[in-house]
Amino acid sequence: MKRNNMPWQAVQPAAVDWTETGDPLSMDFEDIYYSRDNGLQESRHVFLAGNDLPARWSNHPGQSFCIGETGFGTGLNFLMTWQAWEDLAGPKPDLHYLSIEKSPLTRGDMTRALAAWPELAPLADDLLAAWPGLVPGQHRLLLANGRVRLDLWWEEAELTLEDLACSGPVVDAWYLDGFAPARNETMWQQTLFAHAAAMSHPGATFATFTAAGHVRRGLTDAGFKVSRVPGYGRKRESLSGQLTTATSRADTADTPWDLACQRIPAPATAIVLGAGLAGCTAAAALAQRGVLVTLIDQGQLADGASGNKQGILYTRLSPRHSTLTDFALQSFRFSSEFYRQLFQQGMLEHKVDGELCGSFHQSSDSAEMDLLADILAPVNELAQVLEPEAANLLLGIEQQSRGYWYPRSGWIHPSAVCRVLALTSGVKLLENCGTVDLNLQQNQWQASSDSGVLATADCAVIATGTDAGKQKELDWLPLQAIRGQTSQLPSDESLGTLRAALCHDGYISPARNEEHCIGATFGLNDPDLTLREEDHRDNLSKLAKALPALGPALETVLCNKLQGRVGYRCASPDYLPMVGAVPNRQAFLDSYGGLRKNARQIIPQRGVFVPGLYLSTAHGSRGLTSIPMAAEVLASLICNEPAPLSRELTRALSPARFLMRDLARNRI
Repeated sequence: MKRNNMPWQAVQPAAVDWTETGDPLSMDFEDIYYSRDNGLQESRHVFLAGNDLPARWSNHPGQSFCIGETGFGTGLNFLMTWQAWEDLAGPKPDLHYLSIEKSPLTRGDMTRALAAWPELAPLADDLLAAWPGLVPGQHRLLLANGRVRLDLWWEEAELTLEDLACSGPVVDAWYLDGFAPARNETMWQQTLFAHAAAMSHPGATFATFTAAGHVRRGLTDAGFKVSRVPGYGRKRESLSGQLTTATSRADTADTPWDLACQRIPAPATAIVLGAGLAGCTAAAALAQRGVLVTLIDQGQLADGASGNKQGILYTRLSPRHSTLTDFALQSFRFSSEFYRQLFQQGMLEHKVDGELCGSFHQSSDSAEMDLLADILAPVNELAQVLEPEAANLLLGIEQQSRGYWYPRSGWIHPSAVCRVLALTSGVKLLENCGTVDLNLQQNQWQASSDSGVLATADCAVIATGTDAGKQKELDWLPLQAIRGQTSQLPSDESLGTLRAALCHDGYISPARNEEHCIGATFGLNDPDLTLREEDHRDNLSKLAKALPALGPALETVLCNKLQGRVGYRCASPDYLPMVGAVPNRQAFLDSYGGLRKNARQIIPQRGVFVPGLYLSTAHGSRGLTSIPMAAEVLASLICNEPAPLSRELTRALSPARFLMRDLARNRI
């Protein structure tokens, strides 16, 4: 699933026609999306009953129950499953629903199709509000306060299952629901069944509406015991069954250094070191999965880089795919929805803790904007190219540049997010602990300070920015500390009309408490923590260049009277964060040392990682955007859930990538 340097374009949506009775019909496959008799009852009969749900939920031993689906279609199967889960009284596992769709419906077609099921309307409304549109890639949607996780992969089914199967079993039940085998053969291939088996826990079940002979034989060959069961309505038979034959671990065509050679059971307890945005978000994600978390900071909550008054949701556009672009866009979509839900739930207060008011990013690259204007047309809810006049109407202020409008962007007060996440049930916050060391003692991680042992847990997450390199065995991390100074500019009549965030060589946010946060400077190898007048002037001069009409007024601002803040961004050499398991450095050197002589050779050995130790750092200037997705990547890895991103992207985030690059370049 490698796309580097391929042209970036929106996903091709499903071509849908509508029958005389208002049912959706696929024009590509000339097949209906659900039964004309009663699609909802058919789904309940085939998939819920066929997998013995929800009875199995009541007795499920794990924290999460995962359903895998081939063919999301209108989302009917997901919604009726979510409804059944909601209706189940008593203790129940979280619902994790993984669905694959090559050609998703547009929001309009989804809305029209689901309108046929008014009893599902409240759930459908939540789904449509979080709908990712036609942005390519993988999309995690958190619903029901995070207890329902929906992973949507806009991909080919076989490629997706091959990608996921490398990591081992994660699925408890399958909905095999592509269009009829005679009309869509690619969804019913033997390799697909084999990948599904490799992804399945022992005893996992499946159900499907078809009873085709080659499907029955293919599932049997993959290790499932297959039974014919009564079909729904006019369909005489359908199939259901259970995995009875253990499958071997899926091989990879590359060196699987990013995949652990041994799976660790999901933890009951965790230590998260660092109570900034990265640590608080990781702690909350783990606590939502039933893990008891001790969140520790050497100082106070959000006292480091997360202490700025305002930050902007940034992303990155490009006419071509790259791991940097793809992660930026997918994490941007996730984070904007993440913050939207915090506002919706009343955890954040509008215009005090932030505002998803959109942001406009000036650009001088006319050729790229001309190219991207057409590319972005199908995903205008993600971004649009605007002329100055149109941008000014949205901004409420005059500027002279073309650029990109991000309607789901905005500004956030980072420490407010840290505060509400630290209050998540299951999180215990310890502040002002001083220097904290992590040590592995008898398969348990201990966090200690001068006052003694602070906490003991099954696993530990390091989220301390550039200080991560101070922990044992992490001094090899190529972390960069970049000094940034922001300035607090008092609002006035000219700036008070600003309705959205404006990004240029710096940024300015709409006023918070009668002040605008502007900045930020960019200083490598600069350890000075004091506020500097020249840095205030630098921030003002950049703003004056972006807003020429306000230039004379900005020149009169007394820099020695301005308030501001100095913080340090933690960055990596390739501008991607470091998120994942911490590698055992010596084991990596021993296992993959052959790359020093031949960087192209395939070494089939999987990676050896420090047991139960994980990292989330180097989020740079886009931490508000990347950190919520990073927390999901970590929580899914730690709790043995399906990854929210493709293997290509999780591999690109892995801290071990720098060891592998140095080996390939014969630097270590």
